[in-house]
Amino acid sequence: MEFYVNNEKLDIVLENEKTVGDVLKSFEAECAKNDATTIHIVLNGKNIGAGEFESIFQEPVTESTKLELTIITKAEILASFEAQKSECESLSNELLELSVKLQGGKDKEATVLISKLADFIEGFCHTATLSALFQDVYKKLCIDGKNINEFFQDFSGILNDFEQAIASKDTVLMGDLAEYEISPRLLSIANTIKEL
Repeated sequence: MEFYVNNEKLDIVLENEKTVGDVLKSFEAECAKNDATTIHIVLNGKNIGAGEFESIFQEPVTESTKLELTIITKAEILASFEAQKSECESLSNELLELSVKLQGGKDKEATVLISKLADFIEGFCHTATLSALFQDVYKKLCIDGKNINEFFQDFSGILNDFEQAIASKDTVLMGDLAEYEISPRLLSIANTIKEL
């Protein structure tokens, strides 16, 4: 059997594992001891979706079986949040200057800033989603007294307004939303990350 974890081939010795399910259960038990979990499975070159787990569990392990796993650790999640904290604080400060950039004809700088904001939100949401695999971390994601889902339900309305202001080139509304709505929420996200 060929066994890969995060693209690195590992030499493993099967003991009583006869099926792919046996191998996955043994591996997941080891992961749990190390605050890690599997997030992606490829069996014999085929991506395995959540709905296919049961069907592969009974598949016998042979010499030609190739199992590739992607895992993530709690430490990696926390490190990702830590990196995002600095980015979040920086963005929050930069957004206070968005209206000045827009009114000063620095459209290119404003566009770069807006793009950075979109990238940050996408990255943070991805990390927050992965953190749900570690409930002790996920439960601490309480921003302004709201769990992560409630916070982003409220925040998404503001971001939609911001997107519409960009589309209609309403620089006054863009500046106001950036300074009074988005920037403070980014600081709240950064403060929550500090507590993780």
